[in-house]
Amino acid sequence: KTILEKNMERRMVVAQEACPARQVPSGIPTVIPAGTFVTINQALGGNYTVTMNGNMVRVDGTDAAALGLEAEEIVFENHDDGAVHEEQVRQALRTIYDPEIPINLLDLGLIYGIKIRDTEVVIDMTLTAPTCGMGPVLISDVKYRVAKVPNVTKVSVELVFDPPWHRDMMTEEAQLEAGLFF
Repeated sequence: KTILEKNMERRMVVAQEACPARQVPSGIPTVIPAGTFVTINQALGGNYTVTMNGNMVRVDGTDAAALGLEAEEIVFENHDDGAVHEEQVRQALRTIYDPEIPINLLDLGLIYGIKIRDTEVVIDMTLTAPTCGMGPVLISDVKYRVAKVPNVTKVSVELVFDPPWHRDMMTEEAQLEAGLFF
């Protein structure tokens, strides 16, 4: 099925086991208890936005099996050196999509910098607008996915608005996909 077809079908599923999630729009971690009925509102970028007991939460695609859905798997090359590798951090960031735009954060131009200090990763990122209500969710998505990179022990996200984001920061591919490239 296409992403659009998946987004169009709202279906109810039952959590097969406890499932980590993050509240929308705060990004605060929570858990969907096993046996809980949830309604899938959106499947985008490998993540799911669901309604649980009247509240919206976001489930990372890597945890989707807990909801009886196909889990997304992120496979990293094994370097066997104990180091954090920037290309693997970028690989993880390419799997995180804006909740409203089906384009990953790197191609959207929202990632301004990646700093690696031993096993800690600091991400400088922005939002498409300073008042973006999904900012906390995006930050929690970045922390969650980058923490899956081998040897990462801590992820910090610094939200910056200088320079302000504009569509020219998107890759040409992203502009084409969004219908903005002329």
